[in-house]
Amino acid sequence: MKTIKVKELMVPLEDYATVLSGATLLEAVLALEKAQMTLDPSMHKHRAILALDETGKVVSKMTMKSILVALEPNYGKVEGTEVLERSGYSPDLIKSMLEDNALWAKPLQFVRERAAKLKVEDFIQTPSQTEYIHENATLGQAVHQFIVSPYHSLLVTRDDEVVGILRLSDIFTKVCDIIKGV
Repeated sequence: MKTIKVKELMVPLEDYATVLSGATLLEAVLALEKAQMTLDPSMHKHRAILALDETGKVVSKMTMKSILVALEPNYGKVEGTEVLERSGYSPDLIKSMLEDNALWAKPLQFVRERAAKLKVEDFIQTPSQTEYIHENATLGQAVHQFIVSPYHSLLVTRDDEVVGILRLSDIFTKVCDIIKGV
């Protein structure tokens, strides 16, 4: 595993779904859809959208989960979710959180209205250091980083610039190919 480098497995920035951070969430979803249509059918679909600043540098990554959280403003009122994420949820707790915080109480037609108004820059967060991996890191290093972190994709860097994205699905496919002797 030590000879395969991240840069051989990553999706280059220019091939991934991107949007300016000043765009609306609706525009981001449309950018994701457009990027999906240009994908080679044998590739895994994109599961995130990269937010860019005015100079074209990546400033954040929007995951499917972060988009869903952004669409429901009451998640900001739920306290202690970080602790709960680490310790797990019981079915009763999940149900009570939904009811007590009026989560997803509004009809779904309001989701489109919110997505058309909500700016990407209003809900994105600066990625943590553990969300980055250097393009010359090995497959083994990447596997380890995915295992010990909660992320499904990592931002690939060269000289402190994001040059692509490494997805857990691509790593898994490569490991399966190695298992099969491909």
